[in-house]
Amino acid sequence: MTDVIRVLLVDDDPLVRAGLSAVLGAGRDIEVVGEAADGADALDAVARLRPDVVLMDIRMPGMDGLAATEALRTVAGAPAVIVLTTFDTDDHILRALRAGASGFLLKDTPPLEIIESVRRVARGESMLSPSVVGKLIEHVVRHEERGERTDRAARARTLLGRLTDREREVAEAVGQGLSNAEISVELFMSVATVKAYVSRVLTKMDCTNRVQVAILVHDARG
Repeated sequence: MTDVIRVLLVDDDPLVRAGLSAVLGAGRDIEVVGEAADGADALDAVARLRPDVVLMDIRMPGMDGLAATEALRTVAGAPAVIVLTTFDTDDHILRALRAGASGFLLKDTPPLEIIESVRRVARGESMLSPSVVGKLIEHVVRHEERGERTDRAARARTLLGRLTDREREVAEAVGQGLSNAEISVELFMSVATVKAYVSRVLTKMDCTNRVQVAILVHDARG
């Protein structure tokens, strides 16, 4: 990634795209390199423009943001994805995060928070906080069948079983929404050591980002 963070905006509402473009334009280290109106256009734009971060609306005609996010997982060097949502009406956020999104933004998020969120995911971090993750998972899991939850719990426990005790501690800390710096304090490691552990956890658990680790940690609890 270059010093300038290249961003692609994906939303079927041109006014939303214009607003996000204006917001991100205030960040000197951020450049909006393109826009797309649906998931199919987004995949084409990613191939052409190679953005570092995609702001992806979930609900769009044609290919929606969920399908597009899932498709991006198969692309080598895929950008980080932030899903855009209204939360109260969206029951598909967790699926987007499982598909590889690095986090989510409410559409009424303050401008400075949007800019900082883009910077965070561009650095390879996720947009998680313990309170937000708890509310998010509770909101979505309410609508899932018990059998689905049982199957996911079994898979998650199998994946966690691949980890050493120390790696498991790091995974649990990631599941709490802690940053690398916070984990270093919590577990008495250097930040560089934490980064190395997080990398190993991602590899062993077949995850593309920290959000997926957090979800698996949650799923393992049944």
